[in-house]
Amino acid sequence: PQSLNEIVGQEPVTRTLSNALAGGRISHAYLFCGPRGTGKTSTARILAKAVNCLSEEGEKPCNNCAMCQAVSETRALDIIEIDAASNTGVEDIRSLREKVNYAPNQAKYKVYIIDEVHMLSTAAANALLKTLEEPPAHVIFILATTESHKILPTILSRCQRFDFRRLPATDIISKLSYICDSENIRIEPEALQMIARSATGSARDAENLLEQMTTYYGSDIN
Repeated sequence: PQSLNEIVGQEPVTRTLSNALAGGRISHAYLFCGPRGTGKTSTARILAKAVNCLSEEGEKPCNNCAMCQAVSETRALDIIEIDAASNTGVEDIRSLREKVNYAPNQAKYKVYIIDEVHMLSTAAANALLKTLEEPPAHVIFILATTESHKILPTILSRCQRFDFRRLPATDIISKLSYICDSENIRIEPEALQMIARSATGSARDAENLLEQMTTYYGSDIN
């Protein structure tokens, strides 16, 4: 998905974020919680694109301006994605804290997307807390986690929290049908239902299953 209205099954989250963007009420720290494959990282990337969109009119992101295209093609220097599972130490976060103070290269906001933030060590989480308490005006943090209960309460209290839910089968089937139409894949409704049921609410798992099916059966799945 390249815009908030393309995120499937998370209407309360996407509507709230769209309203915040339209009203210019941007927070400096967000926390996206929920099961794997429900759209947390995709939403984080779209939000990073939207806050830096150069378009003066219409919904953001416009996906046409130079900044939107740079983010979509993962060449925007000011959108930094960090996997906390492999950067768990306090030195990693101290390095981040030093770089946070530098102004963005091209964008309006420097956006840090920290995935699996619950994997940070206690010392690293405390170091991150210092930055969240007094973030520079040009920085936005988007933290994503599958296990919010492992995050320090002091970090939770400084973020706007959004809970992503498992997707209902109807939403997954709708998404898969759209993909099949776009890719010229013929698939029977019963096959879509089986994939949706196997995915247990994860859009990513459903798309991976569909990809496996097309690899095995080709473009005609019954």
